[in-house]
Amino acid sequence: MRHLLSCTALVALALATPAAADTLREALVASYRTNPTLNGQREALRVNDAGVAVARAAGRPQVAATVGLNRDLTRSGVLNTGRGKGPVVSGGVDLSLPLFQGGRVRNSVEAARTRVEAGRATLRAVEGDVFVQAVQAYMDVIRDRAIVELNRNQVDVLGTNLRATNDRFQIGDLTRTDVAQSEARLSLARSSLALAQGRLLSSEAFYRQVVGQAPGQLASPPPLPPLPASADEAVRIALVENPDVIAVVRQAEAAGLDVRVANADRLPTVSGVVSGDYVNTVGGATAGIPRSGTQTTIGLNTRIPIYQGGLPSARIAQARAVEGQLLERTIETERLIVQSVRSAFASVVATRQAIASNEVAVSSAKLALEGARAERSVGTRTVLDVLNAEQELLNAQVQLVSARRDQYVAGFQLLNAMGQAEADDLGLDGGPLYDPTGAYRRTASQWNDWKSEGRYVPRSTRTVSAAEEPLAVQPAAPVAGPPAPGVTNPPR
Repeated sequence: MRHLLSCTALVALALATPAAADTLREALVASYRTNPTLNGQREALRVNDAGVAVARAAGRPQVAATVGLNRDLTRSGVLNTGRGKGPVVSGGVDLSLPLFQGGRVRNSVEAARTRVEAGRATLRAVEGDVFVQAVQAYMDVIRDRAIVELNRNQVDVLGTNLRATNDRFQIGDLTRTDVAQSEARLSLARSSLALAQGRLLSSEAFYRQVVGQAPGQLASPPPLPPLPASADEAVRIALVENPDVIAVVRQAEAAGLDVRVANADRLPTVSGVVSGDYVNTVGGATAGIPRSGTQTTIGLNTRIPIYQGGLPSARIAQARAVEGQLLERTIETERLIVQSVRSAFASVVATRQAIASNEVAVSSAKLALEGARAERSVGTRTVLDVLNAEQELLNAQVQLVSARRDQYVAGFQLLNAMGQAEADDLGLDGGPLYDPTGAYRRTASQWNDWKSEGRYVPRSTRTVSAAEEPLAVQPAAPVAGPPAPGVTNPPR
């Protein structure tokens, strides 16, 4: 089913649109490349990738060197061996190889890998959420622009009606009441137009925030892929594919491994040790005594914990509590996904019915308006009847535009809840898609102590225009001193 939906989505989003208009695909590609929320989550995933390298480092050999330069100031008694007081140069190299850590390293690495899987699922979830925001912003702009045009047209129509009413009032065909009714409706229409223009500006600002650029002329969106036939089917898909569910399940598994890591604090550890030391008396050598010497050592070091003040038990209890919290959160997330899927599915069904009803309402309102105008011309209808018919047509048109927007957004939200609203599912072009495994390979298997990443350069685009840039702080003007003696009006 997922592959079928993916292919259908690819075909749907590839439908031809006018070349001069921005398309939904372009908006989604721009969001995918330049949205700071999504780019920030990619960097958060790299934190988990580095956690694997940190866990692995605990099981690798550790090499350390020491160098010293010392001179004895005083000696007495048995410590006075007759050797020179120095200075003495000493150096040593120690190699420690962990042999047994009670399972701490193995479980830490496995927990880190599991958190990487959880982080990848979280990245998928954020990606889908950003796409939902982009679709919502795109459809909001289309809706609000249409509503502004409908209201502007209503103002023009009512303005024409008012002029005609005034003309008929001048010849005594209508009353002052008819003129007042026309003036009131025109004023209300202008108020509605101003509010609609304000909502449009707000929608365009939201589009700019999510997509990273101001909306141009927007093309009609392509049709959505086929949706499940029932809410139960949608829930079954979501419980398997939804990335939020996958992420919290992996986090709970990692917490279970953390319990094993905490248990290792009670077990002994064994390390193999190899060391070499070198000593050289630079000055003050004594005849017959060698000035330098070396020593090498190999052995095993074992640490057996006997009593640690209750620390292991406290850490185990802490890890168990975290695991329990995440297990509860798993059920919480499952509940949330079921609710989200059923809510989105209900919205899709309801808006489909609303669209059908509103289309009939628009058609009927148009006929009613034409009839009211014709009947007013023969005197069987009043000016108020025509004004009411015009308002009913506007209301029906606005509701139809809003229902179409709501139906599309609800359908996309349903796809997102089912885990099928990501870049792979939508078949976005515009360059290669982000590959989290590449960053993982570069980071998780790192051995070199001296390799470091360059300073991060943000990939997201700023939306501050030149006119919105803060003005540079101007230096304060010097304070004028008192005028010179004999000067009444100092020059300015």
